[in-house]
Amino acid sequence: MRPTAQQLTSERLTLEPLRVDHAAEMVAVLADPTMYEFTGGDPPSEVDLTARYRRQTAHDGWLNWILRLRSTGEAVGTVQATLSGEAAELAWVVSSRFQGAGYAREGMSAAIAWLRANGVHCFQAHIHPDHDASKAVAARLGFEPTTCIRNGEVRWELPSRCHN
Repeated sequence: MRPTAQQLTSERLTLEPLRVDHAAEMVAVLADPTMYEFTGGDPPSEVDLTARYRRQTAHDGWLNWILRLRSTGEAVGTVQATLSGEAAELAWVVSSRFQGAGYAREGMSAAIAWLRANGVHCFQAHIHPDHDASKAVAARLGFEPTTCIRNGEVRWELPSRCHN
């Protein structure tokens, strides 16, 4: 049985499992158009985000957390793990207002530790080759780039005991 997202904490963050009603709050967090330079798309409307969160929360094996500052409760971004067997495809997004403070690394580190404790052993992320900030997050987490490219993005893997 696949794990379902649980509330997690780290030194500075609370990782709150995604709910559909987070959409109203997250529109402002995801509003900066520069955040989509490497991933494409535009900032979502509340209607679009509500529909996305409805799909994400209904999908078995698609774990999403809102990153909140423990000190204030303010939402600063999201982390995501899409599960397939003992593997997880990871992604992270931090509001441009909070980038550079290590929140993506801290939140993803907490999620990885929890996932490992719940039987997930393989971790990968696909990152645009020019997205230096995301490459830095991946490297700080211990990920290494591979030669595999999918949709123009390089696959990064966390060295593990994967059974490919």
